[in-house]
Amino acid sequence: MNQYVVGIDVGGTTVKCGIFTITGVLMDKWEVPTRKEDEGRYVLPDVADSLKAHLAGKKIELNDVEGIGIGVPGPVEPNGYVHVCVNLGWHDHWPAKEMQELMGGNIRCAAGNDANVAALGEMWQGGGKGHDNILMVTLGTGVGGGLIIDGHIIAGVHGAGAEIGHIHVRDGEPEKCNCGGHGCLEQVASATGIVREAKRTLEASDEASAMRDFGDALTAKDVCDCAKAGDPLAVKSLGTSLKYLALVLSQISMVADPELYVIGGGVSRAGQYLIDGIKKYYDELTPLLKEKAEITLATLGNDAGIYGSARLVLGNE
Repeated sequence: MNQYVVGIDVGGTTVKCGIFTITGVLMDKWEVPTRKEDEGRYVLPDVADSLKAHLAGKKIELNDVEGIGIGVPGPVEPNGYVHVCVNLGWHDHWPAKEMQELMGGNIRCAAGNDANVAALGEMWQGGGKGHDNILMVTLGTGVGGGLIIDGHIIAGVHGAGAEIGHIHVRDGEPEKCNCGGHGCLEQVASATGIVREAKRTLEASDEASAMRDFGDALTAKDVCDCAKAGDPLAVKSLGTSLKYLALVLSQISMVADPELYVIGGGVSRAGQYLIDGIKKYYDELTPLLKEKAEITLATLGNDAGIYGSARLVLGNE
């Protein structure tokens, strides 16, 4: 019986790699620089070379590895096809097939969107452990989402399932989102969006605020810290961001009805204050639900992607 599984989380700067037991114990983890030149042709070969070296160092035979899962920063269709991955330079790519060939052709490989596999990781060994129906929300530079129903990733026909950051929430938004739209959740609830909302709140008021002390260097952490300290303008601006996020979660509840929302990403470091703020608005926006979905913090941090990628090849995904 195979004893190990490998998780690979491909990022624009580094590729995170991990070797796990099939029960989810992390045995080894490391990073490989992401070489994006020549349309990312070196990314997976570099990872394969590094993986072979680490397996040898652990005296693990490839025959003892159940499979290799790969998280990709872009949409992945159910058949494993990646039409485009801007951050890597990939076009018309089949990452799982390439990795399988690089490793000799006799090992199972699977690929999925990085946000989806991070959700799978949190379900397996993180904040969602014990639940089969979760939505993970990643609040970082953007807003990512990963939906798991009955233990299965819901990727959608075109790989765009749970792209919650690009759900339209605000009419009249003058600035354009990275997706080309206007008024996306990402524009108000990401780390960048929280700062944008705070600066707009400051510009619209003459009221004193500790946020003004940071000037143009204001960060989402600063906004959260000021709100925690009771700064009225920080409470107001962050409240706007959290209300829009709660609005989207309430809409998802009316479609998918998950048991649990797991909140991760850099903004989640605000901790229980953030969770309480989201929950306050979520409860108001879901009067139909007598039993509400739980909202909690992710626990795997930057390792969620390798955990989820590993889980991807263990079946039931």
